[in-house]
Amino acid sequence: MLENLEVIGLIGLLNKVKEIKNEDYRIMQICSTKIDEEYELLYTFGREYEIKHLKTTIRYGEHVPSISDIFPSAFLYENEMHDLFGIAIDGINHDYKGNLYRTAVEAPFAGSEA
Repeated sequence: MLENLEVIGLIGLLNKVKEIKNEDYRIMQICSTKIDEEYELLYTFGREYEIKHLKTTIRYGEHVPSISDIFPSAFLYENEMHDLFGIAIDGINHDYKGNLYRTAVEAPFAGSEA
């Protein structure tokens, strides 16, 4: 079990990320995992030796708002989630439109609805 883990819905995601940014945290990673008929997204932020995690779960085909306006480097993680899992990310600052990774199969880890 992760310490400092907050489960959040998509509706509150951007406001929570802004709050974390205002507390001087930096983005460490965004991870996507396919679980049954959903994706679990884990956002990790760090400040010195403190780490916070936000977790949200989405259904196949559901759109996720980009946090790249808040944390510009998040565009890399978001493009990765799109390219490898087929997750639709709305408003990415630098959207590679499925061309960040070259894969033999489009969205190789995507769910059946992606």
